[in-house]
Amino acid sequence: MTEAMSATKVEMSDRLPPRERIIAAARELFYRHGIRAVGVDAIAEAAGTNKMTLYRHFESKDALVAEYLRGLASEKDDAWAALQAAHPDDPRARLDAWLVEAASHVSDPKSRGCALANAAVELPEKGHPARCVIEQCKQEFRHNLERLCRDAGAVQPELLADQLFMLLEGALVCTQATGHEGPARNFIDAGRAIVAAHLGAAAKSV
Repeated sequence: MTEAMSATKVEMSDRLPPRERIIAAARELFYRHGIRAVGVDAIAEAAGTNKMTLYRHFESKDALVAEYLRGLASEKDDAWAALQAAHPDDPRARLDAWLVEAASHVSDPKSRGCALANAAVELPEKGHPARCVIEQCKQEFRHNLERLCRDAGAVQPELLADQLFMLLEGALVCTQATGHEGPARNFIDAGRAIVAAHLGAAAKSV
């Protein structure tokens, strides 16, 4: 276990039950070091427990990976609900708020990109229990984005959603290759330009 991985144990609250400590440790280690690079020994040590306890809660590392990703998917659902609650009667403001929120993830200096996309690269096997979690989450995200674009009045909400989806996915990858001062720094301006072009076309069609 590396020194960087060992440091995670210090940040773990002993008041959490073992299962939650294991998930929290796995989340930190998988995101920072990669799923393939992290073994169950490292996760158990970071969680302040042992492999026997880990396997009592999760039948395999693959099952733990799937649960880790399900937790991320649930957080994305919560984020969409919060966006709706913040701008219940103004879908255009909601769409811009989504851009602002997405930009905050792109510009976060601690970010290592999208955890789900990273996992998809590491887990190409279609039979892996985490693959369906990744694919369902990304499909649901794309569906929610299309619905938001439609509510905002886009004539072609599917196309706008595709463009924004690809812009975000590309920006998150770009920061890993060229840093936060690279092309990804223009994410929000590019996103707003795309939205303006679509909503401007909608206004002309009225």
